Amino acid sequence: MTRVTVDEDETFESALRRFNKLVQGDRVLSEVRRRRFYEKPSVVDKRKRAAKLRKSRRQTSRLIQNEM
Repeated sequence: MTRVTVDEDETFESALRRFNKLVQGDRVLSEVRRRRFYEKPSVVDKRKRAAKLRKSRRQTSRLIQNEM
């Protein structure tokens, strides 16, 4: 549970900004978006494999650029 305590001299906008930063840091919204619809286990595995492939391609391209 994300909480923000508001000081007496703090404006609502600044407290809301702090709250939004905390929520983004806790990755609450991304978790909510991910769980919005049910995903079959096969789809989850496929998505994870694709993410791994993207990550490895990115790393190899960075290694090649660093060698040049």
